[in-house]
Amino acid sequence: MNYGDPSSSRGRAQIPGPGGDPDYGGGPHGNGWSSGSEGGASARASVTPRGSASGGRASVGGAAPAPRGASASASMGQAGAGRASVPVSPAPGGASGRAGSGRASVPVSPAGPAGRASVGAASVGTAGRASVGSASVGGRATVARAGVPGMAGGGPGGPGGPTGPGRGGRGGHGDDPGARARAKKRRRINMLIAGFAVFIMLAGIGVVGFTYYSTNVILPQDTPPPLATTILYSNGSQMARVGAENRTFVNIKDVPEYVQNAVAAAEDRNFYRHSGVDYKGIARAAWNNLTGGDKQGASTITQQYARNAFDNLNQDTYARKVKEAILASKLNDRYSKPEIMQHYLNVIYFGRGAYGIQAAAQTYFGKDVSKLTVAEAAVLAALIKQPEPSATHQGYDPAINPQAALDRWNYVVQGMITEKWLDAPGKQPHPTEYPKTLKPMPKNTSGLTNVGKTPNGNIVNYVKSELRDLKLCTDDEAAATPDKPLCSQALSKGGYRITTTIDPKMQEAALEAAQRAKKGSELDGQPSNLMAALVSIDPQSGEVRAYYGGDDGTGTDYAGKNNDNGVISGGHSPGSSFKIYTLAAALNAGISLKSRWKGSAFTPKDMEFKVSNAGADKVTCGDSCTLEESTLKSLNVPFYYITEQIGPDKVVDMAKKAGVTMMWQTDTNPAKAHDLTKADPKDVAPDPFFHVVGYGQYPITVLDHANGVATFANQGVYHKAHFIKKVEKQDQTGKWRILPGPSKKGVQRIPKDVVADVTSVLEQYPGKVNRRLDDGRKAAEKTGTWELNSKTTANGDAWMIGYTPQLATAVWVGNVKDRKAIKTKGGANISGKGMPGAIFQRFMNDALKGKEKKDFPPAEHVGKDDTGNGEAPPPPPPPAGCDNPLGVFCQDNGGNNGGGNNGGGNNGGGNPGGFPGFPPGPGNGGGGGGGGILPSTPPRQTY
Repeated sequence: MNYGDPSSSRGRAQIPGPGGDPDYGGGPHGNGWSSGSEGGASARASVTPRGSASGGRASVGGAAPAPRGASASASMGQAGAGRASVPVSPAPGGASGRAGSGRASVPVSPAGPAGRASVGAASVGTAGRASVGSASVGGRATVARAGVPGMAGGGPGGPGGPTGPGRGGRGGHGDDPGARARAKKRRRINMLIAGFAVFIMLAGIGVVGFTYYSTNVILPQDTPPPLATTILYSNGSQMARVGAENRTFVNIKDVPEYVQNAVAAAEDRNFYRHSGVDYKGIARAAWNNLTGGDKQGASTITQQYARNAFDNLNQDTYARKVKEAILASKLNDRYSKPEIMQHYLNVIYFGRGAYGIQAAAQTYFGKDVSKLTVAEAAVLAALIKQPEPSATHQGYDPAINPQAALDRWNYVVQGMITEKWLDAPGKQPHPTEYPKTLKPMPKNTSGLTNVGKTPNGNIVNYVKSELRDLKLCTDDEAAATPDKPLCSQALSKGGYRITTTIDPKMQEAALEAAQRAKKGSELDGQPSNLMAALVSIDPQSGEVRAYYGGDDGTGTDYAGKNNDNGVISGGHSPGSSFKIYTLAAALNAGISLKSRWKGSAFTPKDMEFKVSNAGADKVTCGDSCTLEESTLKSLNVPFYYITEQIGPDKVVDMAKKAGVTMMWQTDTNPAKAHDLTKADPKDVAPDPFFHVVGYGQYPITVLDHANGVATFANQGVYHKAHFIKKVEKQDQTGKWRILPGPSKKGVQRIPKDVVADVTSVLEQYPGKVNRRLDDGRKAAEKTGTWELNSKTTANGDAWMIGYTPQLATAVWVGNVKDRKAIKTKGGANISGKGMPGAIFQRFMNDALKGKEKKDFPPAEHVGKDDTGNGEAPPPPPPPAGCDNPLGVFCQDNGGNNGGGNNGGGNNGGGNPGGFPGFPPGPGNGGGGGGGGILPSTPPRQTY
């Protein structure tokens, strides 16, 4: 290139000295070069000696040699803005000069804007200088005088000049003091600007550096995203999935390599090669944000993870971009690529409410991530860019935007092929068609179970409560940690996997029998005011196997406790079903089943109420009712007397030992709850729980009653009723840890012999009320009813409770809201053996179908027979035809009454009847030998 070419717009002005190369504008003898400094405009001026210039380089020709001491000047023609280099005339002796740092002011010409020509100092011979003044209008530049060898100054002031030797004569415009001041000022300004620019640059570097070193990398385990809680039935099948976000962590080792590669192909193909930050992507995003373009997301997978994992990175600001890049860089330094990929796959959103690859695999394909195919993995990877529609794009969900989803799927697959993640040695082949296993768009796109408004909602409520009881969560916000979250957020964010005690088959059996919504249930078609509740418990563990307290877990739980702004409710008067605790308390106090009690109605002393047996003033047993008979006939009067004798606190204490945790007094509005787990029975009985507690006036919950019955089924060994079988919590590596669960150790609270005698009575009950179980399976049962009020014979509550050695169940039927008479659609009063009995019988038969039939231990006959307040029965009348008024010797008269193998003449009358040594009585030839000395006792009567 000819840098001196005036047509070159980018050339520098090349100024040959004397003897310069003629090809570059120099004279025939010179070869020196001088470069001009930058002008006021950005273009460079090409200057010819007097001609017009184009482009921007100014080429200034050499001047003719001047006499010694005379001024040497250069004249410039029109030029555009730019640099002008001016050669100095050669001094005598052949010395050549070089242009220095002077400036020439060039006016605006037709070819371009004005610029300044800078001409350097020229040393002619020894120390002479050349100064270039301002260019005159019309394009001429006056060039300052040049000092010649031996002169102290240029021009006439030198030797031979007007001022004489050694005097620095005043030059032309280049020696103008004003010009020098302005140049000096400009230099200061330029230095200030340069210094400020350096300061800004250093400050920026400092800010970035400070941010880098002051930014702590918050470890993923310290910032867990919300994790859904999965609630399982006892067999491991899913009952519900609850939480703020549908997310389950997965360990990277459980994610197939091709799934990871599909995500990298979709979002960051350089993931395994870069250091975690895409600086070009940051610049591109900044420019788009600055110019109002489309929103730009983080580029790399590491940056995306940082953005999704940290709450303070959710704004599109430059500070966020810097911090995001710093965090991504530090994460890349701290974690391996597989670890970063794991964290990313666990936080990213895939649409349809699915957060993380595991939830996405279940939501879109109904399978675990480890079971995904390559084609299915590509579908999920394609979703990440935009899983849901926006105002400008319909997203990549195949159910919404199938063509775009297919195009994006092809992009992902092609990327995997390009990166040799498919179709390479040791890799899987690429898929050839879009997967057909995709699930349709669900109605509930949250991916969670709206379990609240279902019967299982009440179960979930107890699960929440038990997490607190097990101290797996806290109510203290300051003490909350990822391992122990707030109880209010435990299920929504804790990421638990909770296996409940609920048996799915038994739960379904409970709903089939008791839920009105189930066609063919016992409440199907019945009056709308009726409500049923059922709780069934495994006696050997306390595990609740079935629980139905209503159809809405956010409403009233008819089987358990309810807390309405601090008011605890939920109890129902158990009626005669509560007598099992009074019976056990009596036996434990030494009162036997054979003890006799008054059974006729009466009014207690100083009381205004009358104690009767369901309205009956007299009973067949009169004032000689055995405790066993009183239980089977469900007589209230004997149980009032028993409670009065042993003390109502003993009855309350027995109920507490069995598992009743709360009772309500009924003389307040609303009824006041008393926590038996905290109260001493002596402090609540007889006030407020009077002697009528013996036959079930005071309300208790269905759950508590079932727990009490379970203790009897387990021979007096108590296990607290509970809904949680096992609790696991997942960390951010995807590993599950088993947390402390409920105690499996039982406590012998009621003596076995007492329970054996209670059971010996109750196992007679199914035959009395016609609620026997299928296949001759033995069961102990008891009914109970409580009146609507004292002015009517209608009932307000009806119960059936019972147990086998494997299962204990309590059933209640009452009102949905306002307390009304409970009647069937035919108008009949509902008693315990009616609708509750039918529900109990149906449920127990279904729940125990196929299970082993077991028997109860035999009775122990504890206590004393003479402990009651009843009268002993009179002796039976003597047989007809006996003359002895005492009947002593007539007992086995006539041979046929002799009994034994000797009666009836088997031995030909050889053994006399009656008292030995006395003649036989009249009859047919001697009696049997089985008679005795005293009258025989009457046979045992059963009811």
